[in-house]
Amino acid sequence: MPRKSPLVIGHRGAPGYRPEHSRSSYELALAMGVDAVEPDVVATKDGVLVVRHENEISGTTDVAQHPEFADRKTTRRVDGQALTGWFTEDFTWDELSTLRGRERLPEMRASSASFDDSQAILRLRDVLDIVRDGSVEHGREIGVVLEVKHATYFASIGLDLAPLIDRELREAGWAEGELPLIIECFESTVLGQLRARGISASYVYLIEAAGRPSDLLVAQGKQALTYKATVTPHGLDELVGKVDGISVNKKMLLARGNTIVPDAHARGLKVFTWTCRPENAFLAAEFRGPGGKGAFGDYESEWGVIARTGVDGVFVDHPDLGVSFFRS
Repeated sequence: MPRKSPLVIGHRGAPGYRPEHSRSSYELALAMGVDAVEPDVVATKDGVLVVRHENEISGTTDVAQHPEFADRKTTRRVDGQALTGWFTEDFTWDELSTLRGRERLPEMRASSASFDDSQAILRLRDVLDIVRDGSVEHGREIGVVLEVKHATYFASIGLDLAPLIDRELREAGWAEGELPLIIECFESTVLGQLRARGISASYVYLIEAAGRPSDLLVAQGKQALTYKATVTPHGLDELVGKVDGISVNKKMLLARGNTIVPDAHARGLKVFTWTCRPENAFLAAEFRGPGGKGAFGDYESEWGVIARTGVDGVFVDHPDLGVSFFRS
């Protein structure tokens, strides 16, 4: 029986071609045929959910060029890491709406950077509406993979993300299973909170190649289960009934002899992986080619290894390449 091709998910839209999380990035991904797109969600001071890779926005917006916000630059410790810059939680939505987006990797993706400063930041609601409209326009059902960012950190400063997400999804008509919705996070606590609120979605636990999840580290210290231990058979047993799947760093699927996908499938869990990118900088060493970090290497060979694991979904930065490869 032929193996079903994995879901192809536009990671923050189509960031190989347009600044991530921009309107044009999402619209291009939909036009290129993705099954779903993935917005990362953080919060403003007044509780508006915006889509940014991080709550620190100096690398993805023109905030540093706004003298009226110069005094907002600060240092914060987020998930144990000290970061200096401008943070969404220090702005109202009205203030953030005056900023414009920028390419996060301008040296590597100069073509995308040519769209800098031309598009406003989006709210989660905007992305939900773009995908709903795009499903109609393109005549196919397109989903959203909503990534909750830094939930424990936001809760610690009085911005509990679960009720904000719950309210937004219900108001936008995305909470009852009308359109395909996956909710994912590197922290399982908020996934449990959202599931308990009755949001109809698939819940996916994001897994890093190393380290421990922030929520468990805060609650349990060094006793917290590592991400690596989470994908052992015993660790996967503990996830059954709590989540619908896992999404692992692709390094874990490229490791020789790993049995993550069959072990998860045997327990009824789906497996996704992130992020399939063609540039040398992001490929495993054996698949890199000439031409520097931004040049495309032998990405098809790397992606072939990933596809042969039987993975259920892949996150891609170049949706046209992802659709062409993983559906062939």
